[in-house]
Amino acid sequence: MSPASYRTAPPRGDALTLRTPGGRSKSAADPPVLGFTSGVELFISWHTWEQAEPGLRRLLPAPAFEDVARAVAFALRYHGDQRRPTGVPYAEHLLEALEFLVLGAGVRDTEVLCAAVLHDVVEDTPCTIEDVRAAFGARVAELVGWVTKPDPVEGEDKQAAKEAYLQALAGAPDDAILVKLADRGSNVQTLRNLALTRQRAYYAQTVRYIMPLAASRGWWALWYASWQEAHRDLA
Repeated sequence: MSPASYRTAPPRGDALTLRTPGGRSKSAADPPVLGFTSGVELFISWHTWEQAEPGLRRLLPAPAFEDVARAVAFALRYHGDQRRPTGVPYAEHLLEALEFLVLGAGVRDTEVLCAAVLHDVVEDTPCTIEDVRAAFGARVAELVGWVTKPDPVEGEDKQAAKEAYLQALAGAPDDAILVKLADRGSNVQTLRNLALTRQRAYYAQTVRYIMPLAASRGWWALWYASWQEAHRDLA
């Protein structure tokens, strides 16, 4: 079934500025997606499949596009009507992570893109790693497994379990780290939408565990540095 069958929310009318951080004007041939706030490049234009499809179809080879479309349909079928803590449809987060990879980092590896779309299905829905492996293969399942936070064992503190998971990412394969950087980028680009205590906690966690993963990764290092600078008041 086409991902278009799982329509989420209509475009929210975010104001987008057609320039890059370096001031280059964007032409009609450029991807029409980049917004900026406080010096941070935002990836907030692919909130529905209808918004994401044209850019993906233009930028990816046909077989890769079909695989990503199938991953989107699979993810949205499992996430259903779930919403994020901010109240927005879950699909927005998944498509933002995809947008980070395709339009920000320039990733074209189909399995990485599929894993980004599927990164929460095991953690937040009844889907299992075996379901992912059967539908998308061993490598996608491995990447999803790396970014899936395990449930605390009996008697284990929930926060301690989360920190252990974040620490373990330092040993993850490069491709799994790409998926995590896109996931966290989507979460923190609109950090101001959360309560202040949550903002401060998420900022500290991102600086401690996620920014070191981005440090040696070109575009990601630049993006996270700009994000940190724009949110230094939360330190």
